[in-house]
Amino acid sequence: MKNLLTYSKKIGLTVAKEESVEVSSSSSNSRKCRIALYSHDTMGLGHKRRNFLIAQTLGYSPLETDVLMISGIQDGGNVPTPQGVDCLSLPALYKNIDGKYQARRLDLSLQEIITLRSQVILTTIKTFKPDIFIVDNVPRGAVRELEPTLNYLRSQGETRCILGLRDVLDEPASVQRDWKRLANEEAIQTYYDAVWVYGDPSIYDLAQEYNFHPNTVNKLRYTGYLDQRNRLKFMDIESIQAFKSLNLPSGRLALCLLGGGQDGARLAETFATAELPPEMNGIILTGPFMPQEVQQRLQKLAAKRDNLRVLKYLSEPTLLINQAERVIAMGGYNTTCELLSFQKRSLIVPRIKPRREQLVRAERLQSLGLVDVLHPHHLTSQALTDWLTQETEKPQIRNFVNLNGLNHISQFIDEILLPVHHPSKQAS
Repeated sequence: MKNLLTYSKKIGLTVAKEESVEVSSSSSNSRKCRIALYSHDTMGLGHKRRNFLIAQTLGYSPLETDVLMISGIQDGGNVPTPQGVDCLSLPALYKNIDGKYQARRLDLSLQEIITLRSQVILTTIKTFKPDIFIVDNVPRGAVRELEPTLNYLRSQGETRCILGLRDVLDEPASVQRDWKRLANEEAIQTYYDAVWVYGDPSIYDLAQEYNFHPNTVNKLRYTGYLDQRNRLKFMDIESIQAFKSLNLPSGRLALCLLGGGQDGARLAETFATAELPPEMNGIILTGPFMPQEVQQRLQKLAAKRDNLRVLKYLSEPTLLINQAERVIAMGGYNTTCELLSFQKRSLIVPRIKPRREQLVRAERLQSLGLVDVLHPHHLTSQALTDWLTQETEKPQIRNFVNLNGLNHISQFIDEILLPVHHPSKQAS
């Protein structure tokens, strides 16, 4: 455990040295700056995890802020939450593989649960009175549940509204069709002061790929990808103990990551039947949403082997990723950021329904020599076995990819808050 603590501190110092600009504290009065982050969270863990990392970064930064996360999912894990960061969970909404929405747990119609969530969000924002409201990915919220809140904020004129987008939304034709149908660019012009893209335009340039209107392009700011090594700076003793209690064997490790796990059954079961190279052990991290019957099948497969383990959840999986020699994973944004941040030899088997976002991102990174890709139609145990036994060089990803997103987000927020809390400095 002492070694893990030492390593964690070492990583934290390394990341801190790479950050090029120190962010100043923007608040000198008694009321801290208030930031609300919304994520609809209808499929997987990605949106909330992204917002939570931003919230952690702000909570541990010199910025004097109170951060309230408004999330569509309860799961946050036992990850360290700094003082000044809290979370409000909405009644859960679910999006199935066909892209249709429904209540996840309550026996409510879609209209009933959207009305309920919408009213909770509006009341919360009216009471919290944020200086900045950051919306993840969906300009009007899931099924337009944010519209009453966005209209209220615009009528008040006191809150800066930011839309945060991941690097890839979907295939260009799908984005152009869906965004036109949902009037998303109209929403951006009406409600948002800026659009932050959590990516690197040298990898994937949203403005160019999706042919956005010039008014939308003028609001875009690229942050760079979010460096997941920062999570090691926020680790607490419980996370380290949980990792240590796994008693992982020393030596080579192959890791299979499935995000939230709700649609990861086929990849997990295929990995469980693949042949591992000599002296290599395998771990499947199923995610909390993998169906119970699938988890049971995986445990039965693992029980027949002495070199495979199945874990449902780990509060800080970056410890596993850091130790792994190779990673086979689905290609969600957060998982991809983890693979890039830790420069892992990676094989991405992307989701292709209901969106092809993961496939688009994976193929773009493959074209740059940063990851390998296996289309899910070609997924077999033999294909995974062959990849695990290939000799490949460890990619030097950080030489080619901008991973300074968290630092830049803090800078952007500081720029917004400075004139609010130091008007005299702005005037001078």
